[in-house]
Amino acid sequence: MKQLVTIAFILFALSASSQSNNWQSLFDGKTLNGWKQMTGSAPYTVENGQIVGTTVPGSPNSFLASEQRFSGDFVLELEAMMTDTTTNSGVQFKSNFDPKASNGKGRIYGYQFDFDPSSRKWSGGIYDEGRREWLYPVSHNPKGQLFFSPNVYHKIRIECIGNAVKTWLDGVAVSYVVDTLTTNEGILALQVHSIGKPEHAGVKVYWKNIRIQTKGIQAKAFPKGVYVANLQPNELTAYEKQNGWKLLFDGKTTNGWVGANKTTFPEKGWEVKDGVLKVLPSTGGESTNGGDIVTKEQYSAFELSFDFKLTKGANSGVKYFVTLNEKSSGSAIGLEYQLLDDTLHPDAKAGRDGNRTLASLYDLIKAQKTARFIRQPGNWNTARIIVYPNNHVEHYLNGIKVLEYDRGSQAFRDLVAISKYKVWPNFGEAAKGHILLQDHGNEVWFRSIKIRELK
Repeated sequence: MKQLVTIAFILFALSASSQSNNWQSLFDGKTLNGWKQMTGSAPYTVENGQIVGTTVPGSPNSFLASEQRFSGDFVLELEAMMTDTTTNSGVQFKSNFDPKASNGKGRIYGYQFDFDPSSRKWSGGIYDEGRREWLYPVSHNPKGQLFFSPNVYHKIRIECIGNAVKTWLDGVAVSYVVDTLTTNEGILALQVHSIGKPEHAGVKVYWKNIRIQTKGIQAKAFPKGVYVANLQPNELTAYEKQNGWKLLFDGKTTNGWVGANKTTFPEKGWEVKDGVLKVLPSTGGESTNGGDIVTKEQYSAFELSFDFKLTKGANSGVKYFVTLNEKSSGSAIGLEYQLLDDTLHPDAKAGRDGNRTLASLYDLIKAQKTARFIRQPGNWNTARIIVYPNNHVEHYLNGIKVLEYDRGSQAFRDLVAISKYKVWPNFGEAAKGHILLQDHGNEVWFRSIKIRELK
């Protein structure tokens, strides 16, 4: 009798705990009740308490979607497994269905937690399916790049609070996006990706233990130092501030900036309007109108992030380790993250081996880019420059690392010796310097300019 009472008490405690945590199971382990296939022809079945999707030739992306819609904040947890590395998969959340898209066949669009079993290790990255594509490539967070090994179940956590989205894979923090979209209502969906080759048919994707929490949510702590893809212009989250990020442009004023070799901000050639710092068009020459602007402060080891938008045919740049000691004519001297319309501006074909193209270390190292991750003039791009305390430097474009080098190394000095900078002793090796935005006579827009110093 005592044993029965103990068992009953344990069952009651477990039930009470489940209710107090406000978790709702979305899969009973037996049927697909509550789910329906909305696109594609990949089959979904239930086997041994698991949902199983299988790749098939000739099908677009397939989605098994929840019939229930979820609004407001939630935490989604589940486990997933893939049997091969030849394709990818994912879980949609805050997603919707457009029945008119794809010639009336319909399309799911919205956030996706990506399963990427390839060597690039982007699992847990946030992809905006059918809309804006990658919001958080996991190259943003090297410590979060985990291998999604096949034939092993992986634990997934997705946290949506307000307009912030955070993800974890096997307990490791991966992605952090703060979006401008505020609509929190949508469906969940399990993806079986289309395949390009018939021999990739038969790859299976498994899901189990799918549950959601919509009440009593407490945000899980994120480790220090993870880059936030903050899509809200000129704003910092509390997390970013705690990690040392500061705005170099507040969206309203030119505080913190002066003209290069000046004590005040230029009276002409630059404009602050609608949250954008804009260099105005003039002759297309270097510093012929308002001239370059620099930060009042100087920096040594740092992480700099900024959004930029080019006009067609535009040329500009963001320079770092600018000392203003060279007293050069035209633009001030410094290491330069090149901003350029590679298609229309002739400088893309100048220099050596493409080392004057977009995101390159100007006149020194070519940026290795793919067309998919370049947003053409008229669209906003995000750039990052990281200078580590050991003088290792990295350039990123829209989350993708496009080059790296070691400042002051022999390899670096050899490149300087065959560049336009060879006339400047110890070019690019100053202990600290200003950040510079270049006036090259073309209209270029800047916003969300932020920096954190590294130690």
